[in-house]
Amino acid sequence: MNGVIPNQHITQMITDKQIVPDVAFVDGQIQPASLDLRLGTVAYRVRASFLAGDGRKVAERLKDFEMHRIDLSDGAVLEKGCVYVVPLMEHLNLPDTMTAVANAKSSTGRLDLLTRTITDGGVEFDRIPRGYQGPLYAEICPRSFSVLVRPGMRLNQIRFRTGSAQLSDDALRALHAETPLVDGPAVIDEGLGFSVDLRLEGTSLVGYRAKPHTGVIDLEQIGAYAPADYWEEVHSDSGQIILDPGAFYILVSREAVHIPPDYAAEMAPYLAMVGEFRVHYAGFFDPGFGNADAGGAGSRGVLEVRCHEAPFVLEHGQVVGRLVYERMTEAPTQLYGAGIQSNYQGQGLKLSKHFKV
Repeated sequence: MNGVIPNQHITQMITDKQIVPDVAFVDGQIQPASLDLRLGTVAYRVRASFLAGDGRKVAERLKDFEMHRIDLSDGAVLEKGCVYVVPLMEHLNLPDTMTAVANAKSSTGRLDLLTRTITDGGVEFDRIPRGYQGPLYAEICPRSFSVLVRPGMRLNQIRFRTGSAQLSDDALRALHAETPLVDGPAVIDEGLGFSVDLRLEGTSLVGYRAKPHTGVIDLEQIGAYAPADYWEEVHSDSGQIILDPGAFYILVSREAVHIPPDYAAEMAPYLAMVGEFRVHYAGFFDPGFGNADAGGAGSRGVLEVRCHEAPFVLEHGQVVGRLVYERMTEAPTQLYGAGIQSNYQGQGLKLSKHFKV
């Protein structure tokens, strides 16, 4: 059956040596529909972002672009505005029937920590071709905050699939009629559209904007940092805000989203033509996200927004992104938020887990 591979089959892939670790896997690394990838022991500071290119290896290209190497063994700071390549602890031996896609984890995206996966022979970021055999690398570019990292940290994740798993718009409408995917009218056009909430109930606070000059964030520290040291609050009484060029914002969707247990979803851009901004699509939406059986009953989507060349007026209810739904090959044996460590089930407007509530 075509679809996204669930956790129990990822476990079998490890047994079958289709996923091979340098160091034994750790608890919590296997998610309902993905596998967390771990940083290795060295980071290469490079002059520029790059792809290996057809027929070439990342290790060869590193010789062209490497500036210096950083030992991560005792922890090291990756500086804002710099580009690094870090070999990951996992290697792949995929069968010819299977492809994979990688994405930043939600906490990574909420720190504006651009993290993409590159492979030998790769001509796209985060896309692993059918039957790929070889190493994986993370390209990391901290854009708002410098971060302290160590080997084994999990900044991105990989999702495996066989065949075509994406739901058509007609299939998505039928699924929404059977089990509502949002708590209101569904805007379905090449996926499920979602809009921005700039009229949060009982408050004028509608988001956060990253401060330009802050301290380092140690990614191991959970609930350790005062938001005011890193973020400016964004308030609005009018249902609109003006996005500043180059600034990074945390906002929230107006819709509470639901991912049924037999499905997974991925955030994608809506249309480049809607304005001079982009909603960064870090993170997958796992089976059970916002599901009442997994403690959710609908969860808002956090929007990671970066404005580009010109100031832009963003208005309440404006459609800014879409969720692409995919079938699972079968329901996972664990759901997001149900007995596993899931930081964002039932969320509203929320910063990453590193900040105090």
